[in-house]
Amino acid sequence: MITPRPDPHRTRWRRSASALLSAAFLAALLPSAPAQAAPVCSVDYQTNDWGTGFTAQVSVTNESDPLTEWDLGWEFSGDQQITNSWNAEVTQDGAAVSAQGPSWAPGLAAGQTATFGFQASYSGDNPAPTDFTLNGVDCAGDDEPDPEDPALTVAPDSITLEPGGEASFDVALSQAPDADVAVSVERTSGSQALSVSSGAALTFGESDWDTPQEVTVASSGDGSGDPAQAEFTVSAEGYDPVVVTARELTGPANPYEEEFLTQYEKIKDPASGYFRDFGGLLVPYHSVETLIVEAPDHGHATTSEAYSYYLWLEATYGRITGDWAPFNSAWESMEAFIIPGTADQPTNGSYDASDPATYIPESLDPSDYPMALDDGAAAGSDPLAQELSSTYGTDEVYGMHWLLDVDNTYGYGFCGDGTDDAPAYINTFQRGSNESVWETVPHPSCETFAHGGENGFLDLFTDDDAYSEQWRYTNAPDADARAVQVAYLAHQWASEQGNEGAIAENVANAAMMGDYLRYAMFDKYFKEIGDCVGAQACPPGSGKDSAHYLMAWYYSWGGASESAQYPWAWRIGGSSAHQGYQNVMAAYALSEVAALQPESATGAEDWDTSLDRQLEFLEWLQSSDGGIAGGATNSWEGTYAQPPSDTPTFYGMFYDEKPVWHDPPSNRWFGFQVWDMERVAEYHRITGDERAAGILDDWIPWAIANTTVGEDGEFAIPADMEWTGSPDTWTGQSTGNPGLSVEVVSHGQDVGIAAGLAKTLMHYSAATGHAESREVAEGLLDALLAHQDDLGVAVPETRSDYERFDDPFDSPDGGLYVPEGWTGQMPNGDAIDSDSTFLSIRSFYEDDPNWPRVQEYLDGGPAPEFTYHRFWAQVDVATALATHGELFGDGS
Repeated sequence: MITPRPDPHRTRWRRSASALLSAAFLAALLPSAPAQAAPVCSVDYQTNDWGTGFTAQVSVTNESDPLTEWDLGWEFSGDQQITNSWNAEVTQDGAAVSAQGPSWAPGLAAGQTATFGFQASYSGDNPAPTDFTLNGVDCAGDDEPDPEDPALTVAPDSITLEPGGEASFDVALSQAPDADVAVSVERTSGSQALSVSSGAALTFGESDWDTPQEVTVASSGDGSGDPAQAEFTVSAEGYDPVVVTARELTGPANPYEEEFLTQYEKIKDPASGYFRDFGGLLVPYHSVETLIVEAPDHGHATTSEAYSYYLWLEATYGRITGDWAPFNSAWESMEAFIIPGTADQPTNGSYDASDPATYIPESLDPSDYPMALDDGAAAGSDPLAQELSSTYGTDEVYGMHWLLDVDNTYGYGFCGDGTDDAPAYINTFQRGSNESVWETVPHPSCETFAHGGENGFLDLFTDDDAYSEQWRYTNAPDADARAVQVAYLAHQWASEQGNEGAIAENVANAAMMGDYLRYAMFDKYFKEIGDCVGAQACPPGSGKDSAHYLMAWYYSWGGASESAQYPWAWRIGGSSAHQGYQNVMAAYALSEVAALQPESATGAEDWDTSLDRQLEFLEWLQSSDGGIAGGATNSWEGTYAQPPSDTPTFYGMFYDEKPVWHDPPSNRWFGFQVWDMERVAEYHRITGDERAAGILDDWIPWAIANTTVGEDGEFAIPADMEWTGSPDTWTGQSTGNPGLSVEVVSHGQDVGIAAGLAKTLMHYSAATGHAESREVAEGLLDALLAHQDDLGVAVPETRSDYERFDDPFDSPDGGLYVPEGWTGQMPNGDAIDSDSTFLSIRSFYEDDPNWPRVQEYLDGGPAPEFTYHRFWAQVDVATALATHGELFGDGS
């Protein structure tokens, strides 16, 4: 089901403490709605019916006093059966239905309306319900509230504790008793090492029935042996008993796992500065430091990549300790802040899958922008939209947007309205493959024309006759695929502990995310795959013939603002696939593992095809040296142009040495090699797939030969690579590509990639027994630990590229391009015109405490040196340490 997300205008970032408690416990604290003659509520019930099923949109307006929680009830008169819901917690018992306010917005103010939806099946007739209740009161105001059965309220119903430690839960009553109630708590099953140390006998009376009383469970364990687990039953005469599960946390398996816990504490320590706390939900920054320019152009932005690593950190913590609450909290934060919610993507219902988007050519030169729309190049049909909509009962897309301004540094606020609401969805790259971060204009994902120029920022990118207020988001498939991969790992680890139920809901959400991630498998404009030349000549696709089944660089979706007179929406896939974005682990999980298989009719089948296609892709791109080359595209130069006649192909897609990203070339960074091969190595260890083994048997020796590990923390891994030649056209079997080679031209100490390389080598060693791989991996881990500081693991790096801060457009390296005559303004008042530079539209950088070092460089001094603590890199280090414990236990 679609997990509800908050209305950003009201509750998106401001959760009260009570909203974080369990719904059952809150219900005990709420007064019943008053009986009265006036209407209590009004309900609008709309359906979209197709004969055997329907979706419903229900709006309930509170016509009475404010409610801390709301519960709308009704009964079906037919055999309607609800299958999923969104924006409310909807349950059904026979004909009776209850829809409760979601955890992120449980209350309903006087006069406020809440809207939710559900999908249901039926046979025969489908009459709409006519009588509704709100918190047990008839909406017409005629009835007293239905009497509640007395109940014990317990929160939480699952606790974890250290061996030898304690943990507590609270008990109260749901309503005032007629006489004192004696409550007992006792262990009813499980290990005798766990026992009630206080609160075994409680008494509640007429004056304190709703005051929580604490029960404490203690462990007598010493951490040796398997973690203890037991069930404790809370009971009282006349009340249904409630069972609380208590589990001991597990501990580290070896010194490397102990180091994981050390790094984990550093990362999670609020004083370290890796997160911003929004009402108990943590949002990871890209880096602790604010002055850092790479794909995010500010350290306190964040990315979907960072979120996927946040999940990985907490999943690993769950494996080692048995505590899965932090993993669930990370997923909740992801849904609340970087997966656009209902209010963030309001006009998806206007999307026409037969006409998904209007073609806009790309350009290799940012100064060619804005680019004109071309109605003459027909797009194909989108084969996913209807299937996803009917499966999940919504037209929304469940995927992460790639970039978030966590502190609202730019000042766009929610939906570009300039408020101080944070985090805020923003975007940067918009003008072709040669637009580096130094040449971008940051702009809000929701364009309201409040900032920028006359048309906001739209006419910097697209040339049109008229511009509409709109929203648009871009998904980085690598991040969503990593989130699915991590959910698979979490499911496996929790299942081994008997804890799979603790994360089952979010594992199901990961499967749903994977369903939508299939948009990354399709050509940008859903054109046919293979020999696609000419924007107008290349045939529009139908069905799945526009699918390349690889992970493209992006997929995107957008639409008109909700207030638009003529609503519209669009979706695009991605024509270019880079080797570094492929994730065979995600494809395996979504196609082969029951808990991760998508609910849609063809989702698992598509991912099964993708698994095979990704492995073939890597075989095709593997050089004679062992390294994996760039990728392929279905749209040469972003315009479906004719490539050179000798260009090799893969299923008709053209070989692209540096797909999508040219400044710097996307095939140059060794990190993409490691990110992909780590997943291949893990997949090989788990499945034994010989195709993966063949790729690794050539890649591992090449990587080791270009890696050195010395004494006292000395190490060097590949940094930059240069490529010669091209692969042979793919015919179904690798030729070894004698005409394709790679040279490592520089080495460095990227701590995140060094950790990823260590993980890759450990997975390979665990699968094959290859001793050298483990030896090099352990050498890298030891070297990394030698570079610890108070915040994590980091080494200094020289940033000579910071000379581009104030480069004009006509500088040798290229600078910010703004068309002559175009003028606008950033939210802070910075002017935008043809004389603008990266720095001039980001004047806040001049107030950064690290700015004087950059200014000295710009004034002719030496290139500045910084020690950065990137969130993803710290998590890679921590999880590499934990991987050693997982695979090699006590070190044997």
